[in-house]
Amino acid sequence: MPETTLGWSAFFDDQLKPDEARLDRMRIATVHRARMTAESAHGPVRLTLPHLTNTAEYAVGDWVLAEPDSHLLVRRLDRKTLLQRRTEGSRVPQLIAANVDTLFIVSSCNDDLNPARLERYLALANEAGTRPVIVLTKADKVENAEPFRNQVTGLQRGLEVVSLNAKSPEAARILSPWCGAGQTVALVGSSGVGKSSLLNTLADKSDKDAQLTGTIRESDAKGRHTTTSRSLHAIPHGGWVIDTPGIRTLHVSDISAGLDLLFAEVAELAPQCRFRNCTHAHEPGCAVQAAVDAGNLDPARLERWRKLYEENQSNTPVQTGPRGNKTTKPGGKRR
Repeated sequence: MPETTLGWSAFFDDQLKPDEARLDRMRIATVHRARMTAESAHGPVRLTLPHLTNTAEYAVGDWVLAEPDSHLLVRRLDRKTLLQRRTEGSRVPQLIAANVDTLFIVSSCNDDLNPARLERYLALANEAGTRPVIVLTKADKVENAEPFRNQVTGLQRGLEVVSLNAKSPEAARILSPWCGAGQTVALVGSSGVGKSSLLNTLADKSDKDAQLTGTIRESDAKGRHTTTSRSLHAIPHGGWVIDTPGIRTLHVSDISAGLDLLFAEVAELAPQCRFRNCTHAHEPGCAVQAAVDAGNLDPARLERWRKLYEENQSNTPVQTGPRGNKTTKPGGKRR
């Protein structure tokens, strides 16, 4: 297949050095502790890794250069977008997926739908520069999916929301605007929301190759993990989909720009506050609180902004010390 079908573009072409024209261009399909596989113009490949290669530094969706005959990994190209999250107790972010054009944030039309949780995924997508689309599954299980759509449509300006049955072929048609030739989408969301079913539908998996799917508990609408690793799959007619394990808790870190885009109404009002470091809680001359008092800003929305803002500050490491000798320290409240 041509490399452009895999998602290659001028962005990656511009990174090639003159002596690298002979190397094969491959896209990482799976990442494991001691091995990686890739998709190439000639089909799937198991990469040969140089000594001391740290696979944790690679993400599914990465573009790499490799020797044509031995498939020896030479180097990774710079990423166009990178989805990553910081896990509790970890010093370095966990890589979720690279070079993703559209992030399908998957939830379901049941009691597990949580707008505050979806806002975390939206901030993640915004920070990465990836287009977010909320996909509500299990629409066939309810009489009317519109109330569920209404809960999430206003979470971000211009946010696109679709509802569907993840197991129906119609789902592939509904999502086709984001799944064209050379386009890459990624699926994120909690366990049990239908990501594996959606992957099987998008990638047109046979029963033999289908990703395992799980059920949800009727008591609380929560699901069980069925996907345990990230992987790249071809979509018929040219696109690619990256599946990811379910995430129950998504901590926010290093996403200030993502939060500003998510809560644009707060970010736009903040410069009008009397104090530059206004917390929008109790200061006089606060334009944000004035908007709440006037009924132009939902106080619950402001409270969710404050929670994510403070969590982001606490979790984001900061650099201190003189220039040329800076050290990284854990984050904390810096107001």
